[in-house]
Amino acid sequence: MLPFKINLEGKTVVITGGGGVLCSEFAYSLAECGANIAIIDIKLENAQAVADKIGANSIAVQADCLSKESLINAKNIVDEKFGLCDILINGAGGNSPKCTTTKEYLFDEDLENPGEITTFFDLLPENLRFVFDLNFTSAVLTTQVFAKDMKNKKDCAVINISSMNAFTPLTKIPAYSAAKAAVSNFTQWLAVHFSKVGIRVNAIAPGFFVSEQNRNLLFDKDGNPTPRAHKILAATPMGRFGEPKELIGTLLWLCCPEASGFVNGVVVPVDGGFNAYSGV
Repeated sequence: MLPFKINLEGKTVVITGGGGVLCSEFAYSLAECGANIAIIDIKLENAQAVADKIGANSIAVQADCLSKESLINAKNIVDEKFGLCDILINGAGGNSPKCTTTKEYLFDEDLENPGEITTFFDLLPENLRFVFDLNFTSAVLTTQVFAKDMKNKKDCAVINISSMNAFTPLTKIPAYSAAKAAVSNFTQWLAVHFSKVGIRVNAIAPGFFVSEQNRNLLFDKDGNPTPRAHKILAATPMGRFGEPKELIGTLLWLCCPEASGFVNGVVVPVDGGFNAYSGV
């Protein structure tokens, strides 16, 4: 059930990473507002599952957001089905275990037995590059492909998905944290760059939500919170993980020109107070 409804009748919404937990929720909600939804995901079966649930005003499209050619092919499919994009949501992203350190802190003894644990010094350039590209470069390429036709159309918007990592980096995941900081910075840059052609650019920075990507990091095989989950909850004043539906009010607000027509270049935390809490 939507917290409130906006009118998106006749609008085309393109969502990358649309087969994931959070972005699929975006798709369902914007479809309820009357939009035509193009769900783009590297895994077609995930996108199709979302499209099947929405129904006739949706389409599943397979695309690799790190390939401009793949994105252009996806755009051609979307244009033919629904027409030009009005709202672009850059939701593709994620981390990789290959870009995660074993420990939060480096100790002298960690370097004495190479290979037993992954330290900062063991992170390979190709893995760093993959995580950075998956989060940042994908947003740049997708915007290049879809936003050119959005200029000077009425009520167009780009919404990037940043993270609380962009405000304060989490331990163990340097590439993901840096990439999301880049997404936030890019959001501000692009908002200025597009300001004369009528495209607003903003971002949502979710706090901690349970997804298929992070479930094994947050819960053990018996469903109990891991030590890392306990630390997250202790640093979140509301004392719980967010529910995907709790992002929808912010999403609808940013999509609605009557509500946020003068909002441009902001990164909105939806984090249960995590960013506000000093730990004391």
